[in-house]
Amino acid sequence: MYDFMSRLGLQAVNSGAATTSGFLPTHGPELDVHSPIDGALLAKVKLAGLDEYEKVVGEAARVFADWRMVPAPKRGEILREVGDALRAHKEDLGRLISVEVGKILSEGMGEVQESVDMADLCVGMSRQLSGLTMHSERPGHRMYEQWHPLGVVGVITAFNFPNAVWAWNAMVAAAAGDTVVWKPSLKAPLTAIATHRICDEVFQKYGWGGVFGLVIGEDKVVGEAMIRDRRVPLVSATGSTHMGRHVGQVVAERLGRSLLELGGNNAIIIHEDANLDLALRAIVFASCGTSGQRCTTNRRLFVHESIADKLVPRIQRAYESIPIGNPLEAGTLMGPLIDEQAVQQYLHACDQIRAQGGEILTGGERVEGPGFYVRPTLVRARADMEICKEETFAPILYVFTYKDLSEAIRLQNDVPQGLSSAIFTDSFRASERFLSHAGSDCGIANVNIGTSGAEIGGAFGGEKETGGGREAGSDSWKAYMRRQTCTMNWSDELPLAQGVRFDL
Repeated sequence: MYDFMSRLGLQAVNSGAATTSGFLPTHGPELDVHSPIDGALLAKVKLAGLDEYEKVVGEAARVFADWRMVPAPKRGEILREVGDALRAHKEDLGRLISVEVGKILSEGMGEVQESVDMADLCVGMSRQLSGLTMHSERPGHRMYEQWHPLGVVGVITAFNFPNAVWAWNAMVAAAAGDTVVWKPSLKAPLTAIATHRICDEVFQKYGWGGVFGLVIGEDKVVGEAMIRDRRVPLVSATGSTHMGRHVGQVVAERLGRSLLELGGNNAIIIHEDANLDLALRAIVFASCGTSGQRCTTNRRLFVHESIADKLVPRIQRAYESIPIGNPLEAGTLMGPLIDEQAVQQYLHACDQIRAQGGEILTGGERVEGPGFYVRPTLVRARADMEICKEETFAPILYVFTYKDLSEAIRLQNDVPQGLSSAIFTDSFRASERFLSHAGSDCGIANVNIGTSGAEIGGAFGGEKETGGGREAGSDSWKAYMRRQTCTMNWSDELPLAQGVRFDL
């Protein structure tokens, strides 16, 4: 076991469920957790079943009844200390993320910093959960709206951001007065256990254990229970579009709410006047960061035909020089994919690329040896390649050329997903056209930065098959609360709206 795992309290066998009384004993199957770096066994986790799920959700529902009555700024003060606790464990948590999911160390550290930033954001947010006042048409009446906590919020997270995506949801939900039950990916349970322990310790200190709950179990068991549970009015789920369709349908059947962050098939447009040095750095990070396993990974590149011969060879040289290896080692820029299944999906996609007429300029193969490493892959693509409309969670970049900006924007939008997009240009007109109503149809649209690396101050999310959900900043807190319109009559009369008369 790594030293930092011991410091985070991770023992050889960890329970997969937690309530106010600590981690529960479970009788479910045992999950072996391996590192994608070298396949080494990191720990074994006992998975939770329905009994443990019931205890955790029941506890969250009970605690909610009192937590919602705590003044929001007081809830924010506890979140301030949660952020401080995460700061204190940033290095150990960052290393754990690198070992468990394969991110390079700076990305692991950056993910924990994102959770810290979310806690800080929600301290301020706890004083800004404001509604509107409206003028009534009736004399002696006042109208306003207010926002109330929803209840228990279910949070389902994917492996690629095993710490930060939970924080996007949990910090906002707690500030809003909700309690949270977290079901993390079975590919990253250790980060969830360590994160939960750090944050729950703060809540326990103030007598609010149970605001954050954790259930690590199989999708078919605890996942299905959560999305069908009427005690959970909101389910926030991050993952594939296939998963999101199922979650959305099941939650909708019981008239619950779902907040979906699903697949992305993101694109960068390189305009003819772009700063190519700036664009090159952004393209490579957006395409190869996290080994192409971000929902915001750049998967398609549209280069103006007049500069393609200058830019594409530079990208190819950069791809061929990227240091691949142990993400904990200094200088490594690309670690492994998450597991063997991901490697096989990457290899299958490369076969499909060749079958559909694409030209692989570099990459297209795994790196031999222990672990799950592949080479970043650059493809000269054709417009009729169906695989370009799919999301492959791997470092594969499809390159196209275009003649005019309208064509590039149309091609960018011509996929089922609508998460992130970017353009590189020094033209005011080109950037404004890209950002106009007739421009990018994505939830995120950037100028002269890449598609990944969103800041938490803005609402994060996308359109179409990306799910339409919004998390993190701006007014995303509204998804975790219910709106109530209030009318107060301080007169001695009872006039009806719209001039209706009903005299007795």
